[in-house]
Amino acid sequence: MGKKLVGQILKAAAALTALIATTPAFAAWEPTKPVEIVVAAGAGGASDQMARMMQAAIQKNNLMKQPMVVSLKGGASGAEALMYMKSSEGDPNKVLVAYSLIYMLPLSAKIPFNWRDLTPVSVVALDQFVLWDNADGPKTVKDFIAAAKAASSPFKMGGTGSKREDHVLTVFMEQKTGAKFSYLPYKSGGEAATQLVGKHTEANVNNPSENLEVWRAGQVRALCVFDKERISYKTKVTETQSWNDVPTCKEEGLDVQYLMLRAMFLPGKVTPEQQAFYVDLFQKVTQTPEYKDYMEKQALKPIFLTGKDMLKFLEEDDKLNASLMKEAGFVAK
Repeated sequence: MGKKLVGQILKAAAALTALIATTPAFAAWEPTKPVEIVVAAGAGGASDQMARMMQAAIQKNNLMKQPMVVSLKGGASGAEALMYMKSSEGDPNKVLVAYSLIYMLPLSAKIPFNWRDLTPVSVVALDQFVLWDNADGPKTVKDFIAAAKAASSPFKMGGTGSKREDHVLTVFMEQKTGAKFSYLPYKSGGEAATQLVGKHTEANVNNPSENLEVWRAGQVRALCVFDKERISYKTKVTETQSWNDVPTCKEEGLDVQYLMLRAMFLPGKVTPEQQAFYVDLFQKVTQTPEYKDYMEKQALKPIFLTGKDMLKFLEEDDKLNASLMKEAGFVAK
């Protein structure tokens, strides 16, 4: 009986050894069901466009076995998306395309949300803002400001959310120039662009991607970009202009600057392995032709930050946005 038992143990040990030899030492975590990429804005805006670019890049380059599904949750000025992510603790199948809303909305609307409730994955780009007017309107910033000052009623300025980036820029333009503007929030940058083309507003400060097609069609004019330097891309977008041909607002005598965050977050309380999967995924996305083409066509600043570098950036960006919101008088009491 002893010899028989020893023989069985040896056979079992040999079988286990063979099994271990043919099994990977470590199977990294990956999603086992479709991943929801959550957009805190309406259809057609810059966040929606970025989400769909990522969806296409991931699918075309086979970067993930499971499909990625875009989920628009722009209700309550984006609060719907933030609270949805906050309530999804531990769920690694939801990822948020975040922007400066994560700092501004909790301050202006006093919603119980803090970006630290979520799990930072990566900063993937920085977005510009451009002052646009209708093609039939003033041709320079100087002429635009003069026309706004001379108008019998405040110039109508379209945007994508009250007490947010567009609105903050509008307030700073008033403070810098003495002109008066009436801010009109729309559901998306696409709708704000349509309203400008239809001359229902005099101007907007849309991201480049949101006004790209109507600029290319000659229906709007890019007056200046709110950055310390010109957009770097020199390929012609319209018949006569590249993004690099658009002057900075400071060059035009309007010293206002602002860049917007574009970053990816998971819900809180996911595992380090789950976080690592998405860090790797979005790093691969930034290396795809789709991402590089999108960066140039939409005039975004490419950047990739994770880990401590991302946290440092977020803390500094949070302080900057809080300061701007306070100066604009948008912090709820």
